[in-house]
Amino acid sequence: MRSRSSLVKAIRRHWVLYLLIAPVIAYFIIFCYFPMYGVQIAFKNFTAAKGIWDSPWVGFVHFERFFKGYYFSRVILNTLQISLYSLVIGFPVPILLALMINEVRTKWFRSFVQTITYAPHFLSLTVVVGILFALLSTQKGIVNHALRGLGLEPIAFMTDPHWFKTVYVLSDIWQQMGWGSIIYLAALSGVDPQQHEAATIDGASRLRRIWHINVPAIMPTVAILFILNMGNLMGGGSLEKLLLMQHDLNLESSDVISTYVFRTGIGGAEYSFAAAVGLFNSAVNFLLLVSVNYIARKAGETSLW
Repeated sequence: MRSRSSLVKAIRRHWVLYLLIAPVIAYFIIFCYFPMYGVQIAFKNFTAAKGIWDSPWVGFVHFERFFKGYYFSRVILNTLQISLYSLVIGFPVPILLALMINEVRTKWFRSFVQTITYAPHFLSLTVVVGILFALLSTQKGIVNHALRGLGLEPIAFMTDPHWFKTVYVLSDIWQQMGWGSIIYLAALSGVDPQQHEAATIDGASRLRRIWHINVPAIMPTVAILFILNMGNLMGGGSLEKLLLMQHDLNLESSDVISTYVFRTGIGGAEYSFAAAVGLFNSAVNFLLLVSVNYIARKAGETSLW
C-alpha cells in the first residue's frame, strides 16, 4: 500500500514526465506485449476458420517436428556461424574506428572520415544488396575484373555457398561500422583531458594513453553492447538482407532460423510450426541474454540489471 501511494504521489508530482513517456509505454503494450497472446498457436494446430482460441491443442508436436526435421541442423549451424562470424569480426570494428577517429586532431579530416563511414548506414538494404551484385558479378563486377587482371580465376561470390557468409558479414560491417562507432565516441568524449595531460607529462606514449585511459573509459559501454549482441546470437542477421541475398544456389549456406520461419510460415502457410520455431529461437536468445548478463555481473560491475 505504501509503495502504491508513493507511486501515485510520484505520478502527480512529475505528471509531465509520465505524460511524455506514455506513448512509448502504449507502443510496447500494443505492438510488443499484446500480440504475445498469439504465441499459443505454437502449441495448437491453428486454422484460420477456428481462430486462435478455438484451434485444437497439440502440445509439443511442432517442436518435435522441428528438432527431428531434415533442416534442423542446417538452419541452426548457419544461424550460429553467421552470428558468431558477425560478433567476432564485426563487434571490435566500431570500437577500433572510434578510438582512431578520437585521435584525429584535424577537424576537417575527422568530419570527412565520419561522413564517409556513416553514409552507408543510411542506404536501404535493397540498394546495398544491389551494389553487392554489381560489384561482385562474375561477368561485369569490378572485383572479378581485378582478379582477372591479377591472373586469377573469377569467383562467383553471390552464388557460391562458401562465400555467402563472408560477403554477408563484411558488407554488414561496411554498412554499420560508422554508425556503431557513434556510441563509443560519445563515451570517449567523457574522458577527462587532464588524465591525458598528466600521462603525457609522465612520458606516456599515445598508444599507452589509449590503452590505459581511453579503453577503460569505454569498457562499460562495450560490456553492455556485448551483452545485447549475445542476446540476439540466434537472430542470424537481418531477415530482409538475408532474403534479398538468398536464392536456390546459396540456400545451403544462407538458410537460417529467421528465413526458415518466413519460408514455412508465410510461404507454406504453416503458422503453428513457424510459431514453434520462432518461439524456440526467442527462448534460446532469452537464456543467452540472462546467462551472459549474470556472468558479466559476477565478473565486473557492468550489467543490464
